Amino acid sequence: MTDANAILERLRALFVESFHIEVPSADTDLLETGILDSFQFVELLFQLERSFGVRIKIDDVELDDLRTLERIARLIASYCATLAASATQPSSGMPA
Repeated sequence: MTDANAILERLRALFVESFHIEVPSADTDLLETGILDSFQFVELLFQLERSFGVRIKIDDVELDDLRTLERIARLIASYCATLAASATQPSSGMPA
């Protein structure tokens, strides 16, 4: 899934279902407003991986990537695009 609007809608639903929070807008800063705390970020990463089927390496993610729904949606879209591109790569037939 790489459609930003579809990802944003799924993120909004995820926040309601998992955190019981309605985020006011896609560009609301989740940290500055106190919507999420540091403990909830761990849960957020877990929920993103579960909901979108991606593996997020914490070393590859900047805190700013998780500040707003907009930025999270871009992050998820890039992970999904990378996943889709690797799935369409022809196999060389050689064992790894």
